[in-house]
Amino acid sequence: MKKILSILALIILLLPFASAQCPENGNTVILKAPAVSRTSSGELIGVATDFVITVAPGNGHVYVETWPLAEVDMQASARLAAQIAGKVLDVDMNKYDVFIQVKSDAPIIGGPSAGGTMTVGIIAALEGWEVRKDVMMTGMINPDGSIGPVGGILEKASAAYSVGSKLFLIPEGQRIQIIQTTEQKQIGPITQITSKAERVDVVEYARERWGLEVKEIKDIYDAVYYFTGKKIEKPSVPANLNVDTSFLKTDALNDYDKTLSYYEQVENKLKTSNMGYTTYSYLKEALNEAKSRLDEAKKALEDGRYYTTLSLNFQARITIRHVDWYLSVETDADLENLLKNVNDEIKSTENAISNLTIRGISMLQAVAASEERIEQAKSLLKEAWSDYYDANYWDAVSNAAFAYERIQTAKFWASLGERYAKGDVIERESLKETARDYLDNSRLIITYITSMFGEVNLQELINLMNEGEGYYQDGKYSAAIFSAMEARIQAEIILDTLGIDNETILMDKLQRMKENAKVAIAQAQKEGIYPVLSFSYYEFAQSYENQGGLDNIQNAMMFYQYAKETSTVFLETASPPKIIEEPTTTIPTQTTTPQATTSPTQPEATKSYISLIPFAFLVGIVLGFIVGRKS
Repeated sequence: MKKILSILALIILLLPFASAQCPENGNTVILKAPAVSRTSSGELIGVATDFVITVAPGNGHVYVETWPLAEVDMQASARLAAQIAGKVLDVDMNKYDVFIQVKSDAPIIGGPSAGGTMTVGIIAALEGWEVRKDVMMTGMINPDGSIGPVGGILEKASAAYSVGSKLFLIPEGQRIQIIQTTEQKQIGPITQITSKAERVDVVEYARERWGLEVKEIKDIYDAVYYFTGKKIEKPSVPANLNVDTSFLKTDALNDYDKTLSYYEQVENKLKTSNMGYTTYSYLKEALNEAKSRLDEAKKALEDGRYYTTLSLNFQARITIRHVDWYLSVETDADLENLLKNVNDEIKSTENAISNLTIRGISMLQAVAASEERIEQAKSLLKEAWSDYYDANYWDAVSNAAFAYERIQTAKFWASLGERYAKGDVIERESLKETARDYLDNSRLIITYITSMFGEVNLQELINLMNEGEGYYQDGKYSAAIFSAMEARIQAEIILDTLGIDNETILMDKLQRMKENAKVAIAQAQKEGIYPVLSFSYYEFAQSYENQGGLDNIQNAMMFYQYAKETSTVFLETASPPKIIEEPTTTIPTQTTTPQATTSPTQPEATKSYISLIPFAFLVGIVLGFIVGRKS
């Protein structure tokens, strides 16, 4: 009996390996994709990699094999590629398994830059479509199906040319690359080394040097079209969309009046206090800064920028409350009681919001924003307690004031969610898988950037990711999604703007992000969602854009991306896509006849796999016999 049990146990242990074999009844697509490899001297060079992608009936698994191993794991990117393929085609990917082999002649950095290629391959395999052999692409696949920025564009273009590609697809907005060049000049015994940033137009450079056509693409729909000639109809959006935050007008008016009144009270409190000259001057300067924010808020209110008004009020109120509470705290006991009161405020708010019944996507978005703000308030209060124990009372009061005001914004977003509650009940636990995917993909991108550009300071993004992981472990899935989303967006902006200090180039990128945000908002509205958070972020981005300057442009980029992402983060495809067999625009001329690269069974792609079930059974018998003998 022990022998039999041992045999069965070992067979069960080996079955997962058996189930990972590449099946014979799937469709296989073979594509080439460019990657970068690092030489022994640390230089990045382009290399071509082979992707063998098989999709077959299964249980929703995604298997990835890389040879040789990549510096950055590709599993998260492959999972996202499968999800997007299913979303684009309205196919339930839980009914399929995806097998991806990645082969290269040199170790590659890997990571998310082949996400677009993998998505194209999975879509083509699902549909049984042929793909062109003379097309290659690079670009991340984002959760909304857009193609995200990558590094090493010039090196990858070289790799595409080296294997005979005629068309190379790159993410929209990455046509212009900024390359750092160095020059050495000998002046007597001294070697003078100078470096400068050089602007390279990849389209012109590749055409002139290699005769390679380079095209920017916006999303996976564009990529599929150029690879297969099949045009999947995109979700239609209104030609003109007015992003209007007038739904916040009454809130902004009331909030401004209350904040101004609070400022006047605290200003009078400071004047009548017994503070000495130095402390009085310091606190007065802080209140003056708060008044400047209020003046900006008033201007925003007059201009109809209501979310911006609320944000500026919030900034002013943090400082006002800091001064107010600092004037009130006279002893250690006073400060300790203050921190306890803030803690009670956070707990009661968290309890109330966690018990809300979420109805519809509009409310879900608002409650997700609320829950993230609760977690931020808790972190701020933790810092306040740390300052208290270090006898740093000024910072303790500052962080406590920030935490208190942050929790008020959490209440506001929750109330806004209730105001726009509409639709079916959504359970928080249903967000767990989405949160895990967002965290994995965001961490992948940050790791990729670190591998490509090790000198870039990403500590703030890493902290965001760590916070997100903490939220996930605590079951705060919506907060985890938002933290991961923010980290990924900021990482992508770093990747897309690294080394660029030309406002004209940045403004071109900004306008594309702005348009994409409008399209995403329109998509959400078409699905019956009123994306209050997206409207707010869009307007806030406009405020930064109007101020000009490099920092404001990058902040505007970030908030336009937030607007786009929050519109679609919980959005599902409502109806099956329409596939247009006859392209309405011309595909670039192909110099060679495309050969079929999909087939129900393809020995070249599957010969490295063997059926492991008989093997598992045989090993189980042998080892079971040995174990039985020793028992």
